[in-house]
Amino acid sequence: MSRPTPLRGVHEALGATLTDFAGWLMPLRYGSEAAEHNAVRQAAGLFDLSHMGEIFVTGPQAAEALDYALVGYISALEPGRARYTMIVDRRGHVLDDLIVYRLTGEEFMVVANASNYPRVAAELTERAQGFEAVVDDRSERYGLIAVQGPRSLEILSELTDADLNGLKYYAGLPATVAGREALIARTGYTGEDGFELFVAAGDTEPLWTALTKAGEPYGLLPAGLSARDTLRLEAGMPLYGNELSAELTPFDAGLGRVVRFDKPGDFVGRAALEPLKDVPPARRRVGLVATGRRVPRHGYQVVSGDGTVVGEVTSGAPSQSLGRPIAMAYVDTGLSTGLAVDIRGSREPVEVVELPFYRRKK
Repeated sequence: MSRPTPLRGVHEALGATLTDFAGWLMPLRYGSEAAEHNAVRQAAGLFDLSHMGEIFVTGPQAAEALDYALVGYISALEPGRARYTMIVDRRGHVLDDLIVYRLTGEEFMVVANASNYPRVAAELTERAQGFEAVVDDRSERYGLIAVQGPRSLEILSELTDADLNGLKYYAGLPATVAGREALIARTGYTGEDGFELFVAAGDTEPLWTALTKAGEPYGLLPAGLSARDTLRLEAGMPLYGNELSAELTPFDAGLGRVVRFDKPGDFVGRAALEPLKDVPPARRRVGLVATGRRVPRHGYQVVSGDGTVVGEVTSGAPSQSLGRPIAMAYVDTGLSTGLAVDIRGSREPVEVVELPFYRRKK
């Protein structure tokens, strides 16, 4: 049975289409997916992300424990800053991609994907053994709301006196928002500027209501999973279970930059990953733009001119911003022309492009 977020009643009152996602009951859409997508690109969208996991690691050696547990150089983070990183197994295969916030010198918050956070918490607990560090999965205590889009700063400024202009990308700031204590983060998964608000679960609904009211004059709309998926696809951002999996390494995904071999000491997966850093992977992650109107979908095969299978689509959807179907795929390294996607027996030509498909105007 799907677990509800603290905003279930809000979603139902708004007439959302609800669906199971990673064991959670989540809004797929509230009305028009295109309208929700375009609101984020042109004004702002409001997302319920309360299904994500919040795992705290604290103690005198919390930084060292995370350096060992993850591929990133976490101890190099300044308090108030965040880093995108990954947790891998001893083969170097990705168990999850994460954002780690350093809240204070000895306190970190690890944000994990909904489908993976119980395993991430268990792995961190095991890997922290021998360090003066405590791992505490606080996911049940938190709600998480994101406001994303070019008007997001103006909207959030209506509800807080925090220095949002001074908040850098990939940073976090404790603040009061609409009278509620929150951690304001500036990361995002849409390709737009925006903010995430980590709050006590009981404060999630009042904060959503306040943001909705503040955002109404700016064109803010609630946005569901469908819009979130098309936005992150246009931005070329990977999704665990699609572009990332326990069968791939960070280098396979073109994200080897997150693996920090320059940090002190060993880390889980280092021995497996180090030989891969200078070796081109057999397949690379690319963008595909369809020349026709049919949409390449997850699992569809990419073929060469003679019909040889040379890759596989990991995510695909119509692009509101480009006006054409787009996809991400893993394709044999070195191939960039003359490709097509096999869509139900029909070879639909595609162009290979560099990611991302969309970049916001600065």
